[in-house]
Amino acid sequence: MTPTLVCFGETLWDVLPSGKQPGGAPMNVAVHLRNFGLDSRMISRVGDDDLGKELLEFIAGKGIPTDTIQRGHTHLTGVVKANVSDCNEVTYKIVQPVAWDYIQYDESLAQLLKQADVFIYGSLAARSQPSRDTLYQLLETAPLKVFDVNIRPPHYSREVIEYLLAKANIVKMNHHELAEIAAWYGTQTGEAAAMQHLMDRYSLQSLCVTRGEKGAVLLHQDGFVQQAGFPVTVADTIGSGDAFLAAFLYKTLQGESAQKTLEFACATGAYVATQRGATPAFSEQTIIGATQLATP
Repeated sequence: MTPTLVCFGETLWDVLPSGKQPGGAPMNVAVHLRNFGLDSRMISRVGDDDLGKELLEFIAGKGIPTDTIQRGHTHLTGVVKANVSDCNEVTYKIVQPVAWDYIQYDESLAQLLKQADVFIYGSLAARSQPSRDTLYQLLETAPLKVFDVNIRPPHYSREVIEYLLAKANIVKMNHHELAEIAAWYGTQTGEAAAMQHLMDRYSLQSLCVTRGEKGAVLLHQDGFVQQAGFPVTVADTIGSGDAFLAAFLYKTLQGESAQKTLEFACATGAYVATQRGATPAFSEQTIIGATQLATP
């Protein structure tokens, strides 16, 4: 039976010099999960405007049901202005408030989670109280909980990050986020010690830290696993981390070994970095072929 994975949070338009593109980390993850043939769902909110209708059409076109994406009449669909002058380190100006700041709790959402296998959430959608309250309620009934930290200054607080960490089973963050969170606890004695501290403090099943072009490291019950990055020509890094997470979950749900899972996730993230935009279409075979080409 195909696993069902539910993503919660922002759906928006990334506005680039070349034009607008559908985006938002949770939506990107949902699209990439669909690329791997998994049953992904999306809980979000868009405005009752043309941008919202376009987003819904895009999401439906990717095979993702839109019945749990709310339509709001008070706030506009989310927009983010992306600065891609440095293709390896994209920066964002995130407009506030927008529709996805007001995701409303509904009993049908709790019912969806009761039938799902995985619940994926980040910190950005928790910047506003309405969506944060909804997320906190859903976390009480969610199945396996995956926290994609995704810190976007100034849209977060230590208190919220710690609450979301405490609810998680699996956590994914990048090396910058690890350094910042580790500093809260004075654990600045290196990556491995910082990861072990968070693993123990929050009783996590696994903690994955991405290192950009240098690959990733995973800490789980059997210890540390590392994977070097795949050398590629970068078009832009938008959506690479989201593709990494989707691939990581895909292989984890298959019961693949930690090393093979991390290798495939790094290869997927690297492949998406070679493509323009956050959500290029691909298959598992696409990634395998790209991995073979990129391996020295």
